Amino acid sequence: LRLLKRKLSGLPSAKAALRPAQSLSGQIQNPRRSHSDPKVAANGGRTAAAAKSPGRRRVPQGILRWRFSVIHLNKRTSSSFSKRLEDARIRIDECLEDVFAGLPRHPLTDAMRHACGGGKRMRGFFVLESAALFGCPDDAAVRAAASIECMHAYSIVHDDLPCMDDDDTRRGMPTVHVKWDEATAVLAGSALQALSFEILCDERTSVNPEIRVALAGTLAHAAGATGMAFGQAMDLEAETSGESWSLDRISELQAHKTGKLISWSCQAGPILAGCDPEPLSKYAEAVGSAYQIADDLLDVFGDPFEVGKPLRKDAQANKATFVSALGVQNASQRAEELVRTAISALDSFGDKADALRQAARYAVDRRH
Repeated sequence: LRLLKRKLSGLPSAKAALRPAQSLSGQIQNPRRSHSDPKVAANGGRTAAAAKSPGRRRVPQGILRWRFSVIHLNKRTSSSFSKRLEDARIRIDECLEDVFAGLPRHPLTDAMRHACGGGKRMRGFFVLESAALFGCPDDAAVRAAASIECMHAYSIVHDDLPCMDDDDTRRGMPTVHVKWDEATAVLAGSALQALSFEILCDERTSVNPEIRVALAGTLAHAAGATGMAFGQAMDLEAETSGESWSLDRISELQAHKTGKLISWSCQAGPILAGCDPEPLSKYAEAVGSAYQIADDLLDVFGDPFEVGKPLRKDAQANKATFVSALGVQNASQRAEELVRTAISALDSFGDKADALRQAARYAVDRRH
């Protein structure tokens, strides 16, 4: 009964479950499509992805240590860090609201706003904290944080399309191609990518044109054919190759697919301040890899309700993940090693980097 009560305490009320999202930070708690949709009706009121997602699985011994750390997240992540993360989310959402207020009202921009809704804002948080570490003005940092969140939103809009991962829900909400259509999703993603660069190139981000060019150039490098998009291409290649990929190739894939944007987020602060971003490069690389391993573990043993999207899909799609290469226990141990590496990389910054140290811990302790 105690376990059931604890589980139910995390569910929204019936009223909250029916309330639509009205801001970037709000999430639709019931992401199901109308039962008039034949795809939903055929599955008893569930989306196709939810219907083919298997139920809770028996947890093997190797995952227990990782699950223990996740269950005790609040004990390992201080209340001050949680408040700092929430404050960052609010500031980034307010900046995004200001940006969208300057765009015309249209189904395209509605889809863009929807794509940016919800989320932890971890990439934006890394921007804000790295900027604070180097004494960068907050007004400039929050715009760079909004920029990376737009870029991340573009990536997941396209990643969710039927031609790629084919997901019906994201962040507890219908994906853009489900709520609108595929053409709108393609255009919304493309527009978000352009908007990301538009934010960086505005004088409100920095009065120094060299800094604006550096921000835009490094983000283009992190997002394009040398970064995240290349990682996505490798991901699709792994699904269709029919081969088991080595750990080195998987590490390369994930370093591009997930790590490049996280690395940019961690190094945007010193770039904004006109400083060398290299001192944060080792931290950024370790955190990016640890974050991806946590995602791989969540796909196997996470709660779809908490994560906000269908799970148990990686193995079915033959995706090349750290779990498929290392197994659950070794993958969780590798994540812990990466966290220690990230934390030690901040030694030269002293107490000023405590928030980034806690962020590294949160990257693997999170439940969504």
